[in-house]
Amino acid sequence: MYNLNDELKDRISSLNQVLEVKCQNILVDNKIELRAFIEENIGKIKRMVKLDKNNLLGIHKKGGIVGVDGSTNRMGGAFPHYVEVYQALAKSTSNKEEPLFKTDIYTPLIPEYEENPLENKEIIIEEKKNIKLSSLEVEAALDSIDKFKPYAILMDGGLIRYNIYAYDKWMELKQRCEEEGIILVGVIKDIKTSIIGDRIMKLNPEVKDCFYDREMLFGILDYGEAIIIEDYANKKEPQGYASVFLRSSLQPSVIGMDIIESQREHLEEMARLVFSLTPENSRGVPLWLDIVDKEVKISDDIMRGLMERYMDRGIYERFFVSERDKRS
Repeated sequence: MYNLNDELKDRISSLNQVLEVKCQNILVDNKIELRAFIEENIGKIKRMVKLDKNNLLGIHKKGGIVGVDGSTNRMGGAFPHYVEVYQALAKSTSNKEEPLFKTDIYTPLIPEYEENPLENKEIIIEEKKNIKLSSLEVEAALDSIDKFKPYAILMDGGLIRYNIYAYDKWMELKQRCEEEGIILVGVIKDIKTSIIGDRIMKLNPEVKDCFYDREMLFGILDYGEAIIIEDYANKKEPQGYASVFLRSSLQPSVIGMDIIESQREHLEEMARLVFSLTPENSRGVPLWLDIVDKEVKISDDIMRGLMERYMDRGIYERFFVSERDKRS
């Protein structure tokens, strides 16, 4: 065990050194220079002002905000002896006592369609998971329009994934929001884009490393500042979205926001709303989406309780109790 720990220590130290070198190789590592590069090549940096009580009251009177998030959990062992549960929640600030849930389940023990044995099962299952969860989230958002008639819908995550995994339902949601004047926004907690790094590499071919926006923007924006990403720099623009990066809390990291192209004029208003709804000492997520996230979570205890209560004990143990579970 001592040798193993030594090896792990050395590997982690090596990883740290590699990342240190990568950080030193960032083309523009000076905050002032990087901000200047962003303004010239990515988009203007603007300071967002929080909405006052009258603004927030006006939004409440127009139907309030609906937050939408999804969650999954899995019980069992290795493939195919497990069951996965999917849940989406739409919750309105104007009707807090009536949350709207959508649920589904999946197990490889009961295939839903004829699968090609030559295809990678892990890829198939991951895609199925994305399709199910994205579809449930869009369905929850659609139902929330009828039930809550909100002013805006905040989806937890980027909007582009609905294009990929729930296209038909997403088009229906998009059309209804456009027709009924409901602003549709995606709030991205963990941004994975490389807009700034790609722009640097395009303008300077000598730069070979890929730098992600999360690392490039760490500590670069001041509290409340946003980058309004220009169309020429925004990879999502051809798919019909306008985007911003926003430092919504005192944490040095930023979040991302998407809005559908037809509602572009509301982009800064929604950035101000997200900024207003985010506690300054939080991880940067609007409080309402944090509440939705906590309520939609399916814990291990809930999963176990559901299985033990609504499934025959013999069936449950035969198919879904792993050897590891038996040991514990």
